[in-house]
Amino acid sequence: MVKQQRKRDPQAGFTLMELLIVLVIVGLLAALVGPVLFQRISPAKATAAQSQIESFGTALDTFLVDTGQYPTTEQGLAALRDNPGLPGWRGPYLRKEIPVDPWGNIYVYRAPGRSGGYEILSFGADGLEGGSDDAADIQSWRN
Repeated sequence: MVKQQRKRDPQAGFTLMELLIVLVIVGLLAALVGPVLFQRISPAKATAAQSQIESFGTALDTFLVDTGQYPTTEQGLAALRDNPGLPGWRGPYLRKEIPVDPWGNIYVYRAPGRSGGYEILSFGADGLEGGSDDAADIQSWRN
């Protein structure tokens, strides 16, 4: 007796078993790689906030040179884009609109600041002053 072997149609798709095996492998890889990538997101957001604050600092220093003062707390960072009515203003000092911090919160600007001049803060992931880890404040005077 000779067994007949079934020939697979070259146009046939994958079997259900093959698809399940691939899905299990992809799921295992995601379970292993996902947490590692997630751990890198938080430090990247803090670094992005520090970079934005430094960019604001450069613009504020140029504003100071042109007008002889930093914007008041009431004028805020918006004074870097729109003339607050000060003589000597030669802005805009930022190319784009004032961004929110990486967590979607508005940067806090105060003048005079705790260390004189000005201070810019991002309250971190929780959006509240204080905190630690992801919720730690990012402050212009500590960069």
